[in-house]
Amino acid sequence: MHLRPALILLVALGGALGTGLREAISLAVPIVGGFPLAIFGINLVGAFVLGFLLEALSRRGPDTGRRRLLRLGLGTGLLGGFTTYSALAADSAVLLTGPEAWLGVVYALATVVLGAGATLAGIALASPRRPRTGAA
Repeated sequence: MHLRPALILLVALGGALGTGLREAISLAVPIVGGFPLAIFGINLVGAFVLGFLLEALSRRGPDTGRRRLLRLGLGTGLLGGFTTYSALAADSAVLLTGPEAWLGVVYALATVVLGAGATLAGIALASPRRPRTGAA
């Protein structure tokens, strides 16, 4: 655990920045046909960036020093505040109880499935390229 006040402050500051960024994007991107496009995009982008960040950091060495600060400040803090499970759950519930409940199902499933894919894409991008083996 990271109970050092400086690390807790780092996560809190990152979280505040991420939450502010999410709110700014949410206000700038309108809801289209009842679909919360901003939150959908935010969660996918956040999943991709988090996958990339954590993979890149883990490949550069142990979770100490600057790597730990980056993981906590950017990963746990900024990206944790930027992405939002609670908005996904609330938006899904609103859509599921509305006249077009199918949209709630699509939104919830697409966010989870595409979010996992985005995370895997981020991990793949941060992974070193391996040369092909065998005859060409």
